[in-house]
Amino acid sequence: MPTIVVDVMPKSELLDPQGKAVSGAFARLGVEGFSDVRIGKRFELTVDGEVTDAVLAEVKRLADDVLSNAVIEDVVGIEVVE
Repeated sequence: MPTIVVDVMPKSELLDPQGKAVSGAFARLGVEGFSDVRIGKRFELTVDGEVTDAVLAEVKRLADDVLSNAVIEDVVGIEVVE
């Protein structure tokens, strides 16, 4: 069964408190080479049947209306994984 992966990230202009916490932990652990950390969400939707243009359109609608908060988040990717 195919899976559709939807990635959602906080808008780039907004503060990401979880990312800042991880970035601070990296600094305390002596991890170098990373200037910023942003944390998002990943949704995996298993499709019952074939992935058609209609299915992808429905996933796009769901991603925009249900899986993300358009005020503070962007849907950054929708990918079919076989």
